[in-house]
Amino acid sequence: MTLLVPILLSLLAGFAVPLQAGTNARLGALLGHPLWATGVSLLVSLLALMVVLLVIKVPKPNLSALSGAPWWIWMGGIAGVLYITIALLMAPRLGALNFIMAVIIGQLVISLIIDYFGLVGLPRKDISLQKLVGVLVVVGGFVVTTRG
Repeated sequence: MTLLVPILLSLLAGFAVPLQAGTNARLGALLGHPLWATGVSLLVSLLALMVVLLVIKVPKPNLSALSGAPWWIWMGGIAGVLYITIALLMAPRLGALNFIMAVIIGQLVISLIIDYFGLVGLPRKDISLQKLVGVLVVVGGFVVTTRG
C-alpha cells in the first residue's frame, strides 16, 4: 500500500506529458511559431507554480546557496525548453504514442548514462543485464508501434 500513492501520482504525471505535447502543438499553430507556444506554456507554468507556492505557503528560497552551486543545476530549465519545443513539433508528426515512446527511450538511455557515471549529483549505479534487457524491450515496442 505504501507504493500505491507514489505510483498513482507518477501515472498522473505520465498522463500530463502527452497532453502537454498535444496542447502545446495546437498552441504553436495558433500563435504562428513553436517558440511562442514554448514561452506561453512556460509562463502559464510559472503562474500556476506561483499559485501553488502561495496556497501551500512555501518558505522563501535560500538564494545565497546558489553561489557555490555547480554549473549544471541550470540545465533543468534548458531541458524544459528543449522538451516543450520538440514535443510541440514532433507530437503531431509522430502521433502521441510514438512520440512518447521515443521520449521514454531517450529518458531510459540518458538515465543509464547518468546512473553509470553518477552524473548530476546522483549516486553511481552499475548497469545490469536486466536493465539493458528492460530498455531493449521498450525499444522493441517502439519498433513494433512505428511499423504499423
